[in-house]
Amino acid sequence: MTWEEARRLFPVLNRIAYLNAGTFGPLALPTIQAMEAELEVAATSGRIGHAYFERVLAERAGLRERLAALVGVEPAQIALSSSTTDGCNIVLAGLELAPGDEIITTSEEHFGLLGPLQASGAHIVVTDPDPEAIVAAVTPRTRLLALSHVLWTSGRTLPVRELRDRSGLPILVDGAQSVGAIRVDASGLDYYTISGQKWLCGPDSTGALVVAEPDRLRVARPSYFAQSSYEPTGRFEPREGAARFDSNWLSAASIAGLLAALGVAPRWCYERAAEQAARCRELLEPHADLVAGDATLVSFRTEDPPAVVKRLAERDVQVREIPKTGLVRVSCGWWTGEDDLQRLVDGIRS
Repeated sequence: MTWEEARRLFPVLNRIAYLNAGTFGPLALPTIQAMEAELEVAATSGRIGHAYFERVLAERAGLRERLAALVGVEPAQIALSSSTTDGCNIVLAGLELAPGDEIITTSEEHFGLLGPLQASGAHIVVTDPDPEAIVAAVTPRTRLLALSHVLWTSGRTLPVRELRDRSGLPILVDGAQSVGAIRVDASGLDYYTISGQKWLCGPDSTGALVVAEPDRLRVARPSYFAQSSYEPTGRFEPREGAARFDSNWLSAASIAGLLAALGVAPRWCYERAAEQAARCRELLEPHADLVAGDATLVSFRTEDPPAVVKRLAERDVQVREIPKTGLVRVSCGWWTGEDDLQRLVDGIRS
C-alpha cells in the first residue's frame, strides 16, 4: 500500500491537518466500518446468547495476541485495559507500597501517571528527565521507577531499558506516547502501559498493560475477569497470566475497532512518522523556539500557547498546548503530509 492510498483511509484528513494524535489519533474507514458492523449486530440480534459471548471472548483473545506481538511480549503478559492511566492504577495498587517506600519519577510526567503514583501511598521522588539524575536519586528505599518512554511534553525518548538495568529496580513505563509512534520492545520490562486511542488510532477507552510476571503482582482491583473460580465470600482463584488484571468488559465494537486499526498501520509506519517529525522540526526551526525531542512529538515555546492553538484551529490545523509549560505540541504520524506541515507553518507565521 502506498502512502497516498493509506492516507485516503482517514476521512478527517481531507479537511484537517491532524497534528494531535498524542491526544486522539484519527479514525480510519476500516476502524469505523468494523465498529459499525458490531453495533448493527447488537441492534438487530442483541448482545446476548452463548454464541455472542463466545465470539466476543475469542476476539478479546485475538486482540491480546495482536497487542503482544506489537510490543514483543507473550499474550499471557497482556492485560486489556481502558487507558494507560488504568494500567498505572492496576500496577500501583497491586504493588502495595507503604509510606516509607520511594518511587522515582520525572518532572515531565502526565497526571495519568502522577495521579496513580500519589494514590499509591509511597513517597514520590521527582527528578529531571535525565538518566544520570534518575539513577542518582536511587536509595535503599526506592521500590520502583515510574516514567514515560516518550515524554508527553517534548517528545524526548528516555532509555527505559538502560535505566532498569542500571538501577536494578522494577520499572513502570507509561507508553502513551510511544506505542504506535515508535518501535517498542517491552520484553524484559516489568510493566508497560499501552494506549489504544492515540497513536494506534483505535476507539476511545481502549488500551493494554504488559505485566512481565503476573504471579508477582497482586490483583488489587478485581473485575469479573480476574477469577477462574470464586467462593461465596468473594475469595477467588486468579486466572492464568496477565488476563487476571483485565479491568473491564470491552464492547464488541471497541474490540473490532482496535483490531481493525492495528491492521491499518503499514509496515513502514515508524520510518515515515520519524521522517515527518524531522521534517516538521526543519520547517519550524526558522519560525519557532523548538524544544529538544527525538520521537514523533514536536514542541515549541511561545508567549501565548492558547492563542496559537486557537488561531491554528481556525485554519483547521489541530495541535495542542501543554498546560503550565508555555509549550505548543505537534504530533506527527505516518499519515502526516507535507501539506499538513506547510499549513502549520503558515498558521504560525500569520
